[in-house]
Amino acid sequence: MMELFSLKNKTAIVTGALGLIGKKHCEALAEAGANVVVADLDENGAQAFAGSLGPQHSGFAVDVTNSDSLKDTRDKILSRYRTIDILVNNAAINDMFENPGMAKELSAFENYPLDAFKKSLDVNVTGVFLASQVFGTVMADQGSGSIINIASTYGIVGPDQTIYRDEGGVQAFYKSPVYPVTKGAVINFTRFLAAYWGNKGVRVNTLSPGGVENNQNEFFIQNYSAKTLLGRMAHASDYQGALVFLASDASAYMTGANLVVDGGWTAI
Repeated sequence: MMELFSLKNKTAIVTGALGLIGKKHCEALAEAGANVVVADLDENGAQAFAGSLGPQHSGFAVDVTNSDSLKDTRDKILSRYRTIDILVNNAAINDMFENPGMAKELSAFENYPLDAFKKSLDVNVTGVFLASQVFGTVMADQGSGSIINIASTYGIVGPDQTIYRDEGGVQAFYKSPVYPVTKGAVINFTRFLAAYWGNKGVRVNTLSPGGVENNQNEFFIQNYSAKTLLGRMAHASDYQGALVFLASDASAYMTGANLVVDGGWTAI
């Protein structure tokens, strides 16, 4: 049974690999035996992190919104590893406002900047499309592969804006409109691609994580945790098992699905 989860001799690409969850994705895939390609905008950081995983892993500077960047990385991967077996579309923008004092005003739907909306669409949606097109075509040509698109609970349900209120009931900021829009698009793109490449042996699934505790304000951690059935936010490592499952033959008959790992957030 455990051999079904093995990724030995598989080549796995993780975009946005230097993020909090991205690093955990890479570590999980490496531990399962895959040759991991750490793909991020920061080339030095990607190479250093890949080196920390072991000599068989690689790090490349990759811009998921740039087709030429993706194709150049594809060629380098094929030159070294010969195959591309797993793609984790993890790169995404989640709004951060440079001026905390302006966060509430700018994050409100009525004021949300159009350029910020377009930028997130470019990375969160177009980036998934392009990476899947460039790397997934290799999988289709070789007759096998697993694409895992990272979405979110906010691709399934609307944001509960009350969890962003502090202890005094003051709205610190709003969850902006673009993140739910893009993550919902990712979930349906998964269904399209699973249907399109099913006869090519390429499985395409979504992993929808919940919120990860990462030094947020205590009021937010408490508000968020109260809405989950397990009573806590996720640890960054909580998605590793689900990721390896989707990447491996343990999920060989699974495609077009959305695996929700959210502590029960969307169950009620």
